[in-house]
Amino acid sequence: MFSFTKALPEEVGIPSSCIKNLLLTLDEKEIPMHSFLIMKDDKLVFEKYYAPYKKDTLHRMFSISKSFSAIGISLLQAEGKISIDDPIVKYFPEYTSDSTHPWIKMTTIRNMLMMRTCHAACTYKVNMTSDWVESFFTVAPTHKPGTVFHYDTSAAHVLCALVEKLSGMELLEYLKDRAFKHLDFSKDSYMIKDPFGVSMGGSGLMATPMDILKVLYLLDKKGTVICSDGQVRALLDPSFVLSATGNLSDTVMTAPILGESQGYGMQIWQNEMGGFLFYGMGGQLGISIPSEKMLIFTTADTQGMQGANQIIYDSIYEILLPNIRDHSISNDDSSNETSYNDLMEAAEKLSIAPPKLPKCRRNETIVSFIEKKKSHDDSTNDVTDLEYTLTENRQGFKTLQINFSAEGPSTLSLTRDCDNCSGEKTDPITINFGVNKMCDGDFPEHNTRYVAGAVWLRENVLFIKVHLVGECVGSIRFELYFEDSEVTVYMHKIEETYFNEFEGHLYGTQGGTGGRFSRST
Repeated sequence: MFSFTKALPEEVGIPSSCIKNLLLTLDEKEIPMHSFLIMKDDKLVFEKYYAPYKKDTLHRMFSISKSFSAIGISLLQAEGKISIDDPIVKYFPEYTSDSTHPWIKMTTIRNMLMMRTCHAACTYKVNMTSDWVESFFTVAPTHKPGTVFHYDTSAAHVLCALVEKLSGMELLEYLKDRAFKHLDFSKDSYMIKDPFGVSMGGSGLMATPMDILKVLYLLDKKGTVICSDGQVRALLDPSFVLSATGNLSDTVMTAPILGESQGYGMQIWQNEMGGFLFYGMGGQLGISIPSEKMLIFTTADTQGMQGANQIIYDSIYEILLPNIRDHSISNDDSSNETSYNDLMEAAEKLSIAPPKLPKCRRNETIVSFIEKKKSHDDSTNDVTDLEYTLTENRQGFKTLQINFSAEGPSTLSLTRDCDNCSGEKTDPITINFGVNKMCDGDFPEHNTRYVAGAVWLRENVLFIKVHLVGECVGSIRFELYFEDSEVTVYMHKIEETYFNEFEGHLYGTQGGTGGRFSRST
């Protein structure tokens, strides 16, 4: 079995207290971390998963998928099936003709690997209902290929399609068959497919954090490792690894943060510490730090949090790295173990947390109107229901009901008419949440799990944040403003494809038998 040797952080010169400080800093800054893994000197020294995530939970890796597509291309080249200097149109004649733009015909596989195509943006997003691969060859180009860097997810998607076309296998199964099986890559891992049956080579990878750490390690070792059977194997061409993890393209023009302005190799980024970087949207980060012989991998959901990825980078670079020493911090095994146990005790308390008041207001005590009502009525019952009839809205929601519970989960339910407009009501959409705590649930329509928590921002303002778990990593946020017998709701989803029903505003009033306070018996 392929696994990493484990060691206490102190045994490789890392104070456990620094890792603890790093984790607590990210928690204080409200970065929604999902996992954190640290290797140094080829030893695994820290491994943390934030509930509800576990060690074997498959996580959406987003653009780390691009790095996997590049590895697939390297294997095709090693088998003599392609040269990366071939024009891509050579392999997709079905999408080209005499009218195909010359710049598209000029585009090579190498250009695509280096993100120097002739497109300034992802081509299939022009029309998501058309063939995603074909779009690369039919959407009008913006500039000559092989020149400037533009982050083009459609390039990675076409490279993945090329691997699948020439290998006759799905990309991830091909990678497992040729290389990753020797790393004991998880059997349950998979790639989401586009609507036309091609693996989403730009963003669709579902794998465990340990899977990605193993591939990060493989590239760090230039493609040669001791495999699960104990044999030393060159699984990847070292010359390709050197190029792919090198600094080949400039990214300063388009980088939104410093951490993404360091340069680019072949579907792999550069980082501020002179190493390479697996990068996936939302905080999926595989960081190599050559000077410290260190590999770090994180999963998270930083979508909608401007600059949050840089906070993760900076916390690692400014809290962890300056405190690493060249030798064991202490030869006292019991002292090392005590420090590590203190770290793990702190880490165990960390999970995806409910939203909090803004930092400047955390000394305030907010008493919601719900609590005041119950107190005024001198009730010991723990449930309060409110129901509102909604005015016409784009989403087709008819009623909103919110149920507050001190013991079990509170719920927010929305009903709507079915799509055929017959007036028949569908099952309500019900979201479980906890006030100042987390509750879990699932969206059956989207086959997506979630955890959700809420906080009263003011006496009459409730904020609910729903963290999506699975293929749809992201969040859905609700802000509810209660006024007498009215409610105004602002809904915002941060997820790239689905959950559009939770985008926009709702307005409702109490009426009839709904909307009155009621209590369970």
